[in-house]
Amino acid sequence: MATSLLSQLRQAHPLVVNYANFVTPGFVANGLNALGASPIMTSAADEATDLMAVADALVINLGTINESDKELVLTLADAAAANNRPIVLDPVAVGATAYRMRWARQLLADYAISVIRGNASEIAALSGAAANAKGIDAGETAEDPAIIAAHCATQYDCTVVLSGATDIVATPGRVVKVTGGSELLPAVVGSGDLLSSFIAAFSAVAPDLQTAAIAACSVMDAAAEFAAEDLNQRQPGTFAAVLMDALTALTPERVATIIDTVEEFHD
Repeated sequence: MATSLLSQLRQAHPLVVNYANFVTPGFVANGLNALGASPIMTSAADEATDLMAVADALVINLGTINESDKELVLTLADAAAANNRPIVLDPVAVGATAYRMRWARQLLADYAISVIRGNASEIAALSGAAANAKGIDAGETAEDPAIIAAHCATQYDCTVVLSGATDIVATPGRVVKVTGGSELLPAVVGSGDLLSSFIAAFSAVAPDLQTAAIAACSVMDAAAEFAAEDLNQRQPGTFAAVLMDALTALTPERVATIIDTVEEFHD
């Protein structure tokens, strides 16, 4: 299923609206374009309703959230809900400050968030589990990441992607893991942001959100492995550029090597 979704995505060119943080919008836009989706970033509340009327999905990234963007974010979320578009929430460093947590809690309370995508410390913070991290790093959690992801999915009644060396994709009652990628991937700031946008893009063509998330994780991992084949661990800058080439050249057969690792390991 996930391998065919890559071809479907490239045929459909789903439009993904991103409320992006100002650190990574170019990287995310280039990555979506290389994948075969159509990215658009916005910073104008006046166009939010019109954008979501024609878009296929919305990503809300809290990396540089601020009060001046409140109208924009809420208008985007309102319009996505009105048009029945999936909303992917990327709660960047949500455990670092009370301000970020308030934003995440408000969005999760007021909107039917489709997918939450974060690292171990971010998902732990949202679920109330103990975690130790600074800024955007994954940190350490006291509990099994699978348990944390499963609890978060049940708590917010949505799909949760806890990304890392092994990506964990959880929905209430079902948890799977996707194994693959490269050790260079965490060295690229914005790789998590890009994965969130990939999940949004695949949600436009997948039959359900967990399938969309599995496909997105598999594509990211397959492209990362492809890009890293001729590189060493001291080349994260080169890797970031080559990743775009790898996404463009990615075939369903390469994605299938990751799909073969998908394992259900918690009910």
